[in-house]
Amino acid sequence: MAARFGTSGLRGLVGDLTDGTAAAHARAFARHLISASMAREGAAVFIGRDMRASSPVIAAQCAAAIFDEGLEPVDCGVLPTPALALHAMARGAAALMITGSHIPDDRNGVKFYRPDGEIDKNDEAAISRLAPECMAHLLPSPQLMRDQSLEANAAFIERYRGFVPDGLLRGLRIGLYEHSSAASEALSAILEDLGVEVVRLGKSEVFIPVDTEAVSEETRSLAAGWVRSEALDGLVSADGDGDRPLVVDETGQVLRGDALGLIVARYLDADAIVTPVTSNSGIERQCKAEVSRTKVGSPFVIAGMADALASGKKCVIGFEANGGVLTGNAIKAGTADLVALPTRDSVLPILCAFAAARVAGQSLSAHVAGLGLPVAASDRIENFPTAVSQALVAELANDAGARTSFFEPLGAVSQTDLTDGLRVTLKNSDIVHLRPSGNAPEMRVYSEAATKALAHEVIAKAIARIRQHSAG
Repeated sequence: MAARFGTSGLRGLVGDLTDGTAAAHARAFARHLISASMAREGAAVFIGRDMRASSPVIAAQCAAAIFDEGLEPVDCGVLPTPALALHAMARGAAALMITGSHIPDDRNGVKFYRPDGEIDKNDEAAISRLAPECMAHLLPSPQLMRDQSLEANAAFIERYRGFVPDGLLRGLRIGLYEHSSAASEALSAILEDLGVEVVRLGKSEVFIPVDTEAVSEETRSLAAGWVRSEALDGLVSADGDGDRPLVVDETGQVLRGDALGLIVARYLDADAIVTPVTSNSGIERQCKAEVSRTKVGSPFVIAGMADALASGKKCVIGFEANGGVLTGNAIKAGTADLVALPTRDSVLPILCAFAAARVAGQSLSAHVAGLGLPVAASDRIENFPTAVSQALVAELANDAGARTSFFEPLGAVSQTDLTDGLRVTLKNSDIVHLRPSGNAPEMRVYSEAATKALAHEVIAKAIARIRQHSAG
């Protein structure tokens, strides 16, 4: 099985999923649910998908496998991942989301949800143990499913009705970069209900892999051009399955996801924040909440949120550098009562960003600048073999001499952090973080420095060193 679990669900090339691997994991998930008493025979399993060309085929295969195991697959069509999770959790049911998130169209994946939310690493291990024996089954014939796509999407839109005080966002002209995101319709409806003038832009029938963490120069240029040409107060979008936001301010600058997460935590007066080590190092200084750092990946964030709740925290917010925000408890804001949604959501940070700026009487750019976060940047080396990434990070983590030599063009190393990958602080206080992606053959590179130009210079130098090293 070439497909495997990464930081968020099963991922692999399309051919490595449609060969029966995705169906085998769906079958294994069904068996795990039943053996762990999380589902009884005949229980519903809700299935959603993104807009990739391969997603309908994989959804049909997984549905057939679920049916074969004695559970009832229910079709939720194309919708955002958080909408699927919300719909299933409200019914005490499990769910599968067919999506590769932000990775290219030649790849895809499956995200798994227990009746109480996203699976954890123990669930992943159980599914992985069962999947090989499930491969022995022939692919079953697709089954007709009940359709609940309208209900699932409507419930997600209704979730945010009244969240922002009436009239607060009225008069804003916000662009919506639709591309091929499963969240476009929901985002448009939610914003329009709040009185926003939504300008829909860039819809594509062909899947476009928009990464909201390592935003491409093409996407940045496109967004900035629309902000200028359409006289926008900002622009928003989401990745393929709608669980990671993209927010662009009125100057055309893309806002970092960890800044969005911090805005959410401050706007909702959180007393606990859980976020990976890749998020901005200045978060602790810019909020009253207790901050816990984890490895990258929503399962780790969710585990940290559970710990915070167990310790007595009342408002627990989790977020990642990609901007996806998770809520650990019920939240009342405006006239809305939001049930806990411990899976990434793109809508909450989008609404909080514009609402917080309006409450402060500031433009979006001024509000973000007022956070006083260190300047950070991120990028990636695509089509970089995972084994090579992992070997490099292991070498630099375990060999002080190799580490000193590798980082010499950037500066002397003063501290190292091995929480996830290799994060080094240089003597000039710059930060460089190398992390093999858990979702695709990519090396992720993060930096912090005194200015934007220097942060990008650090990234460029680090990428150059990685390429030199891999070239031998």
